[in-house]
Amino acid sequence: MRTLFFVLLMLSPTFAWAEPAAEPWAGLQFLVGDWNGGGGGKPGEGTGAFSFKLDLGSKVLVRRNFAQYPPKPGQKEGVRHDDLMIVYLAGPLLKAIYFDNEGHVINYAVTTADKTATFESDAGPPGVPRFKLVYQQKDDAAVDLTFSIAPPGSPFRPYITASAKRAGGK
Repeated sequence: MRTLFFVLLMLSPTFAWAEPAAEPWAGLQFLVGDWNGGGGGKPGEGTGAFSFKLDLGSKVLVRRNFAQYPPKPGQKEGVRHDDLMIVYLAGPLLKAIYFDNEGHVINYAVTTADKTATFESDAGPPGVPRFKLVYQQKDDAAVDLTFSIAPPGSPFRPYITASAKRAGGK
């Protein structure tokens, strides 16, 4: 019994410091690269671009995004939205943190399955909406995306829908 305890004690640091899955980014690999797109929703028709790039020795995946919305009738200028999202490994789980030029900060849990990547916000304090961003791979060069909002006590409803093509025609 003592021998078994000693062996388990000696092996426990190995388990505690084991490397994460061989390829934690496998489910998000279809998004890596540069993308151009357009879409619509409550903010209106718009165009934009985004990129997903591995950084820090492949320890994080960084998304940079912008969307440009044309001026509405009576307005001189349109609206430009810029944001940054960093996807990271938290133990065995994928997480993300999002920042934008409007001052929003959103923490996401990230799941992947069947050519789909879903970023769903953590439940916040009462009265705060939840957010969900879903990328669906159409083929090697195209994705559809939907950004949805769930007002407090309500289900998710699409706010923006868009499609994007891989830049460079890849």
